[in-house]
Amino acid sequence: MNEYFRTIILQRTGASALVEKEVIQELWSGYGKIIRVGLDNASVDSVVVKHVKLPVNNHHPRGWNTDIGHQRKVKSYQVETTWYDKFSKNSAARLPQCLAIETQGDEVLMVLEDLDAAGFPLRKRTVRWEEIAACLQWLAKFHASYLGKTPDGLWEVGTYWHLETRPQELAVLDDQRLKEAAPFIDEQLNTCEYKTFVHGDAKLANFCFSPDGQVAGVDYQYVGGGCGMKDVAYFVGSCLDESECERFEAQILDTYFKHLQSELQERNEALEQEWRSLYRVAWADFHRFLKGWSPGHWKINSYSERVTEEVIDSL
Repeated sequence: MNEYFRTIILQRTGASALVEKEVIQELWSGYGKIIRVGLDNASVDSVVVKHVKLPVNNHHPRGWNTDIGHQRKVKSYQVETTWYDKFSKNSAARLPQCLAIETQGDEVLMVLEDLDAAGFPLRKRTVRWEEIAACLQWLAKFHASYLGKTPDGLWEVGTYWHLETRPQELAVLDDQRLKEAAPFIDEQLNTCEYKTFVHGDAKLANFCFSPDGQVAGVDYQYVGGGCGMKDVAYFVGSCLDESECERFEAQILDTYFKHLQSELQERNEALEQEWRSLYRVAWADFHRFLKGWSPGHWKINSYSERVTEEVIDSL
């Protein structure tokens, strides 16, 4: 981290000194790092710094080294800074407070609250129903916070797998029926009457848990407009196997909508009816991306195939 960014962190936190304690995560394709920074004589002992530095030679682990992919990532960091600057404070769902955003040349610095220190130190690879329900409640709070809002400066259509931003993955998709249906699936989701902001990458790995079961969410590169079912379907697929996805489907939707309705100022039956009908459409939309991006991926299963076939049949 350069001296200018170190100075910004000291100024914004009031610390007398700092030390880079650990690299929490390398950013996808070599675009920087997320670092935990320890502070001396500040109101908090540590912050999390997301330091984005555009690579000279970008390397993608699945071989998608293209200008389209690069521009998508660059925009994703612009979106994330806009999100923290303009929108994050309005979220009823718990997320890290942003202490500073700074840009210098091709580098971006985001100084964020350390959620570990704030009481959310746990990460889960497997979850019980209570933890799934807590994440569904988080998504409901998030979606209720931005219902009907305009995503100015964010992705017009949220999620990292949005069809318009993934032409190469569609081009290599060998499921011809799904390939032909893809624009119509996309259109159904994009033309829904009720829209909110979707997180856009609401996988289990982006949730932080407290010992008493509370949840906070991180990573807002793909936040943008859309139907909340995109987040719900994607989250479920990130933590349940195919038999569980099917077995718990009704319970998942009932739980999510119970929390969503309680977050709204008044009950909205029309929204619930529309979004329930789009849950499987959202599932098929992600399935389309996955089959083009990584045909051997573990998330491609008989439940996903069957749901997608039913959605295509209904178009």
